[in-house]
Amino acid sequence: MRILALTILLTVAAPGPARAQAAGPNGGQTTVADGHPIEFVSRDREITFFVAGEDGKPLDTSGLNARAIVQAGGRTETVSLAPAAPNRLVGTVAAPLAVGSKLVLTSRIHGHSVQARFETK
Repeated sequence: MRILALTILLTVAAPGPARAQAAGPNGGQTTVADGHPIEFVSRDREITFFVAGEDGKPLDTSGLNARAIVQAGGRTETVSLAPAAPNRLVGTVAAPLAVGSKLVLTSRIHGHSVQARFETK
């Protein structure tokens, strides 16, 4: 019984990937993933992630490899993201995102494995 209670407690208390919370300066959802503030914005079929350093200042994304896994309308799509000046990662989805679509950004940023989760509203 003690082992079961401890297992449940550790599962609930364990830190997981960052989840989106507040609105950012570009009108999108923001979260902090491994110390890096990230903002997600979707317009039509374009998805954009604004990335900041641990100090909160825009982070140069040139040379970064990143992808977004998108679950929308019962389908899963992997989108390669391209760096764009000054601090953006940009990609295109097959169709505009509906409310409730889920996205997971994954990248390595300056030695950090970053994973940020978002859900469209």
